[in-house]
Amino acid sequence: MKGNDWIVAKKSSIEGFGVFARKDIPQGTKIIEYTGRRITKKQADNLKDARYVFELNKRYDLDGNVFSNTAGLINHSCDPNCETENIHGHIWIISLHDIKKGEEVSYNYGYNLADYKDWPCKCGSQKCVGYIVAEEQWLKLKKKLENKKGCCEMKG
Repeated sequence: MKGNDWIVAKKSSIEGFGVFARKDIPQGTKIIEYTGRRITKKQADNLKDARYVFELNKRYDLDGNVFSNTAGLINHSCDPNCETENIHGHIWIISLHDIKKGEEVSYNYGYNLADYKDWPCKCGSQKCVGYIVAEEQWLKLKKKLENKKGCCEMKG
């Protein structure tokens, strides 16, 4: 894995390896392209590990589970400093605000709510919801967790 002028990969306190700012990164910077192999939707559906898959268009996805994809090391955060953007079929990691040298680069992976129990979050941010779930699903997640808690307390 290699970095670029903006970032470097190294051990992360969130999980495994992460990506860190090599120098101050201004808001709106295209930090790194998320790379991989272009696959059909059918191939994507058959992947055993779909964590690294991004939708490119109606027909194709991008499987980023390849050694050369340094952007694949970027960890999830419930309070991210980056977002992903599909620009003409290329997935870019773009800074949401200024990122200081040495700060870990992160984005919200945006997983759906269906399998939330499989993806506990370790980001440690003040905004952490406990699971790697798209922000637009947080309210539904909160309700699910409250209902589950109430259910279990009644049985106990």
